[in-house]
This record gives sequence, C-alpha cells and structure tokens, in this order.
Amino acid sequence: MKSRVLLLELLLCALLGSEMWSQETSHLKLAPTFRQRPEPVLTSTPNNAEWHFVVSGDSRNCGDLIMPAIAKGSSRDQAAFYWHLGDFRAIYEYDEDILARKSLDFSDYTDMAWDDFLQMQIAPFQAAHLPVYLGIGNHETIPPKTRGEYVTRFAEWLDSSALREQRLADDPNAHKPQTYYHWKQGGVDFIYLDNASADQFDKGQMKWFNKILKSDIFDSAIQAIVVGMHKALPDSLGNWHSMSESPQGIYSGRCVYKSLARAQARAHKHVYVLASHSHFYMEDIYDTEFWHKHAEAVLPGWIVGTAGAVRYRLPENSPLHSKTDVYGYLLATVNAGGKSGVIQFEFKDFPNKEDIPVDVRNGFSSELVNFCFERNKEMTPAGTLPEPPDGPCPE
Repeated sequence: MKSRVLLLELLLCALLGSEMWSQETSHLKLAPTFRQRPEPVLTSTPNNAEWHFVVSGDSRNCGDLIMPAIAKGSSRDQAAFYWHLGDFRAIYEYDEDILARKSLDFSDYTDMAWDDFLQMQIAPFQAAHLPVYLGIGNHETIPPKTRGEYVTRFAEWLDSSALREQRLADDPNAHKPQTYYHWKQGGVDFIYLDNASADQFDKGQMKWFNKILKSDIFDSAIQAIVVGMHKALPDSLGNWHSMSESPQGIYSGRCVYKSLARAQARAHKHVYVLASHSHFYMEDIYDTEFWHKHAEAVLPGWIVGTAGAVRYRLPENSPLHSKTDVYGYLLATVNAGGKSGVIQFEFKDFPNKEDIPVDVRNGFSSELVNFCFERNKEMTPAGTLPEPPDGPCPE
C-alpha cells in the first residue's frame, strides 16, 4: 500500500514538473554549514555573525511618500538589501501621489507609472548604495501591463549579476531572466515565486522550484530558506486575499507549502515565508487549523503589504501583534543571537507623518500627506473564502 501511495505521488509530481522528494528524503539528517554569500559582498565576519535585510510590498497609492522613508530606515538598520514583494503602482486607476503632482490623461499615467516608481521609490535606495530585488505583483499584470513588459522594463534588476550568475549556475542555458528567481547569500537561499495571476504556480515554475528546493535540501551550506512572493500561500490567516482566490492557486500553493514544510521538518532547514498583497502587517499567518492538520510543520510566515498602498481591515481573529493603518517594513536579522540560519523579524512602522524625511514631505502638498496618513484606508471588512478539502501533492 505504501509503495502505491508513493507511486501516485511521483506521478502527480511529474504533472507539475519534476519530483522533488525520494524515499531517501524522509531520513535526511543534514549538518548545515555556512557559505559566504556571493553578492553584495559583506566584510569578513565569523560564520554566525548577524546581518540584516529589509522587506515590504505594495507601494502603490502613497508609495512615493513612504518608500523613501523605508530606504532611510534600511540604511539606518544597515540592511544588506531591500526586497520588494510587488505592486509598484495601481495601474487600474491613478495613484494618489502621482495625481497630486501631475495632471495627465490616464493613458499617459499608465505609460509613466513604472518610471515614476523607479524615480521616486527605488532611487532613494540607489542613493544609499543599497541593492534592491524586485518581485512581481498582480498589479504588474493589469492591462495594459504584461509580464513581458515587466521583464523588459525591470531587466536591470531581474538580470542583476547576483541573479544572472545564480541562474546560469543552475542552468547554463538559462540566458533570459524570469519573473521568479533565487540567489544565495550568507548561508541563506532567497527564493522569489511569481503568483501574480490566477494561473500560477504553473508547471514550468513548479518544475524550477522543485529543482531549487531539492538542491537546497542536499546542500549543507544552505542553513535557511526564505521564500518571498506577492500573495500569501493558501489557508493562511489572510486566506480571503491570497492564492486561495483561484483553484490553481490553491492546488499549487498547497504543494509548495507542503514541500517547504518537509524541508523544515525532515532536512532541518530554517524556512521562512514572506508575502504582501494584503495591505496590513500580520505575523504567524500559517498558524491555522488547516496547516496543523495537513502539513509536517507550521511555517513561520508574514504579510507585510505596508509600503504605501490603501490600508485594509484586519480579518477576524488576527494574531495579537497584527497592525493596519500603518506603513513600514520588516527588518530581518540573520544568524540572530549567533545561531546560524536563525532569522528574527521585527516590524518597523512609521506611525506619524513626521516619520517621513522632511525633504520628501516637502515635495508633496500638505493635502496629499494628510490623505496618506489619515484617509488612505479601505473600510470594507475582510471576507472569507470556502476552504476546499485537501488533496494529494507531489512529494
């Protein structure tokens, strides 16, 4: 009976991509060691020295005001890089921070929106010499925008030396950048998954993910795996606005979660899952009845859609430390307390408009600044989605 179940799981895995687990993985006991990250180069430090990175997402609406403050905070916190989890500009309607400065036709707005994002939101990081990694969100696929245009416009970031070298190391024929990627840094594999539309994760991305994760499991130099994406995986506390919005999202997202949970439970990797999409801050998002019942581990997970987008209401029964009507970023400390591969996360918020750098505030009208801090809210209560029964996944 056990062999039949294993055969079924392998066949299902083949449909999504390539199998990730074999009979050997259930007995893995890997002894992780440290490997120096390839880019950007840190000064020489002990293997368990602490270092930091910063992450947030959803910088539409008021991001031109908020993102420079995140850049300043990232520099102050000595972050090695900033990771944006998607939704740069609204696209389906004007961003308030653009409209407050310019009167333009809507077609002109969609033409210039991404340029504005780079000039107003990313340039402050560049001025501080902070590397930036960009992730695609659902608003990057709203017409007239497409994935193809996204890859072309942000090729400088998607094909940076760190991502290009890693991509070619994985596959010497992978010359073109993708919307999903990974890079290794300081004993951590950082993986970005593209779930910006309802058809994801598709077969090609699942095959790529399975290959990368399997490599991490057998790589003793990788002590932690940090997975970033725009939408949270299914069955989280933020389920109503997540991959649970589509059947493909539910199925493929559950498979990704279970694979990551096995990497933590069996291979003893430290696994962390980061998302945005919902415009609030929430931690412990996978501490749900579903994942306690259907996975080998409850993964630490966060939602941090707090980089400027219209703020959403929190779902009922949100964890104690959840926040909305705030802007801010997640500060990560790698090797926290000298423990290799352990990452601690702390939410850093900007509760008042005075927390925005003066030169940035002075670039906007007082009306726009007041709007962003007082009225940039969506008051509709968080809803719920039906939870389909669990099914088999590739192992």
